[in-house]
Amino acid sequence: MSAPADLLSFTSKELREHARASIGPGSGMAADVYRQAFREGRFAPEELGLGARAIAGWRSRYALSFPDVANVVEEEGPLGKTAKAVLRLHDGYEAEFVFIPMGRGRSTLCVSSQVGCKMGCTFCETGRMGLLRHLTPGEIVAQLLVARHRLGWDFKNIVFMGMGEALDNAESVFRVIEICNDSVGLQMPQERFTVCSVGHLEGLRKFFARGYKRVNLSLSLNAPDDATRSSIMPVNRKVPLDLLATELAAYAPRPNFVLGVNYCLLPGINDSREAAAGVAAFCARIPRVLVNVIPYNPGTIPLTRAPTEDEVVTFIEWLREEGLPVRRRITKGSSVMAACGQLGNLELRRSSKALPIVGVNAASARTNGA
Repeated sequence: MSAPADLLSFTSKELREHARASIGPGSGMAADVYRQAFREGRFAPEELGLGARAIAGWRSRYALSFPDVANVVEEEGPLGKTAKAVLRLHDGYEAEFVFIPMGRGRSTLCVSSQVGCKMGCTFCETGRMGLLRHLTPGEIVAQLLVARHRLGWDFKNIVFMGMGEALDNAESVFRVIEICNDSVGLQMPQERFTVCSVGHLEGLRKFFARGYKRVNLSLSLNAPDDATRSSIMPVNRKVPLDLLATELAAYAPRPNFVLGVNYCLLPGINDSREAAAGVAAFCARIPRVLVNVIPYNPGTIPLTRAPTEDEVVTFIEWLREEGLPVRRRITKGSSVMAACGQLGNLELRRSSKALPIVGVNAASARTNGA
């Protein structure tokens, strides 16, 4: 008999159909099993009034197993506690996700889509790992359920801005949105999700083709021109700014859609008055944007120093002078390596020869090129 199927990899309709074909009697409780798994984080068919044969059928063919929580670190801040959890996956790899308080009773869960990342952004800890493997839809969904049912984190929104380039693992990310949107399970509407990309062109085109009307999209821009962007973000050598702006300008899923443009402020690299004008020139080609200025959070091998408060305020003022709507991202979690650009474990890369490479070409998985 094959290994039990992961309950977190199904929608409720798929589980019902799968159970009907695989276990027969007792499959009519599929919705209850599904609801129990997603809303309570439990798999207990014996509590659903089933007979012994049906219980055995469910137990033999399905499983709900969460990765072990290897570590949790926390940082107190003015808006509440920022916390990072490290999950130990079944094959020895790790995935990290972060709980971020946003104020006014709101909170966001920043989840990972890959172990490592092949985009190679020089200011990002994850990019230094290279891509070790994609996460499965079930492993991504597990981050949400571990957060809610094991750690007690009450989040409202999900951002795919953790480890990995979300659109390099696009089909899994789309699958997670579908599973989490299920009315029997988590019941999370599309507008609660934000997919962030460095400009992965194939992935962006897949995202556009999905026809999402409410899922949010954000771009990690981080530079005002091709020369600067290519030096810190290798993806720009393949997808230069002109091409990227052309693709994004044509995307209009709804009249009030606003593209998030994330800009990591790197002192001495992308923080000049001319850089602000360059950001405005890029954004002018896109109907509606909101620029998120993110102060650089140094990792284990800093690219530069963190910007001062005056430098952040000055750059934001320059962007506003250019007519751009701007929001400052308050740094959260930097003292515990939980802030933007700080997720990842370089030791996994060093030990990865002893671990399997799954879902990517092994020869290219550890390169930093796009």
